[in-house]
Amino acid sequence: MRFKKYMVFILIAVLAFLPFINDNNQQKVVANEDYAKLGNSINLILQNERIKGATTGVSIRKATTGEIVYDHLGDTRLHPASNIKLLTAAAALEILGEEYRFTTEVLSDSSVVGGVLQGNLYLKGKGDPTLLKKDFDVFAQDLVSKGIKKVNGNLIGDDTWYDNVRLSKDINWTDESYYYAAQVSALTASPNADYDAGSVIVEAHANSRVGEPATIKVLPATDVVKIDNRSKTVAAGGTKTITIERDHGTNNIVIEGTVPVGGTVTREWIAVWEPSYYALDLFEKSLIEHGIDLGDTSKVLMGKTPNEAQLLTSKSSMTLKELSIPFMKLSNNGHAEVLAKEMGKVVYGEGSWAKGLQVIEEHSDRLGLNMSTIMIRDASGMSHINLIPANELTNLLVSVQKESWYNTFLASLPVAGISERFVGGTLRHRMKAEPTVGNVKAKTGSLTAVSALSGYATTKDGELLVFSVIINNDLAAVTPIEDQIATAIASYSK
Repeated sequence: MRFKKYMVFILIAVLAFLPFINDNNQQKVVANEDYAKLGNSINLILQNERIKGATTGVSIRKATTGEIVYDHLGDTRLHPASNIKLLTAAAALEILGEEYRFTTEVLSDSSVVGGVLQGNLYLKGKGDPTLLKKDFDVFAQDLVSKGIKKVNGNLIGDDTWYDNVRLSKDINWTDESYYYAAQVSALTASPNADYDAGSVIVEAHANSRVGEPATIKVLPATDVVKIDNRSKTVAAGGTKTITIERDHGTNNIVIEGTVPVGGTVTREWIAVWEPSYYALDLFEKSLIEHGIDLGDTSKVLMGKTPNEAQLLTSKSSMTLKELSIPFMKLSNNGHAEVLAKEMGKVVYGEGSWAKGLQVIEEHSDRLGLNMSTIMIRDASGMSHINLIPANELTNLLVSVQKESWYNTFLASLPVAGISERFVGGTLRHRMKAEPTVGNVKAKTGSLTAVSALSGYATTKDGELLVFSVIINNDLAAVTPIEDQIATAIASYSK
């Protein structure tokens, strides 16, 4: 009789745990019965053929308590792609502060006599990724207002605020040509108000004459890049095959293929090799355009500003609070890497990835993340070696709510279905209907065979939940899976 009672007890225990185990022995945890229906909905979504053979980590927590209400491989280390920017943004807002600004300085080591600067003119960069051609124009105007008409010395760019390592670890060779893998320098420039620092916009327009090469424009105009135009204009209705790519290790931009008359403009954001020279070139052009001549023996080169140099003019960037919008909404990789180096400079006096990532790791640890489960190789998520479990991303998203800068952090996240670029960001074309539109606020992430979405969603009952979905080793478009999970959360009612 005792044996039978014992077996009944064992059977009851096994049955109680069946809801937590699937056919592949992958653990699914529902914290309490209130969320069982949500768990069942997500379990069904995870049966989708799109992610068959992939590895998917899902974590959902109560925003108020941090209690996990759903977990599917939540402790499995996965590649997060740009979801690593959540750690970078949190560290930057804490370490640098919402009101932090980058500065750029123009200095000289000599005096002005009769409108002539007798010594060198220095352009010293301190990491600002938002410098535009118009900012260099303002510098030139400021110098004119000080009576400077000519520079007899050299024009020198100073990028020594950071180290001279231009690319983070693990950048793919094939990505280096494009803006999303642009080189990082303390002295750099951006082509427009998206602030893709270290890149230029190259446009290919059909020529008015068939058989002629396409008409090429570089914005902003700079002599640092060279155009190798091998393209051809074809008759209206012809096939468009044009490509724009920079040769590795050079600033030679090759344009090949065909563009039909009347066809759309082809536009590519191309990363500049050694962007310090790019910024210096824009400054030189601004000086000349505003009537400031360089002496016959003057040279344009890189160097270090002497300690005794006198400040002539300077510019402060927008605040970090303002920069967080293009950074996070558009998932700007360059901003993430600059912030890492700047944090290293501020905390440890070294503008390097090693020190910057150390700061991010230390801050993440202070927020309560289990750093023994996390590997951080860069600040943007471009590395395929970054690793973090979904449960640690939701841990972060719960923890930051108590910080004074949380509202800025939350406002920087893309908002589902909102078409305005600097509101909807990378989610502006996703989840455009109720109950997700305007509700789901989350960071996207995408690399080859990697996709992620982590953020906040409010249920039909008005409860705020924190979620993270990381999908690795996928061979199909898997963002619909992420959207379905976010929709299940937003649709949930107890």
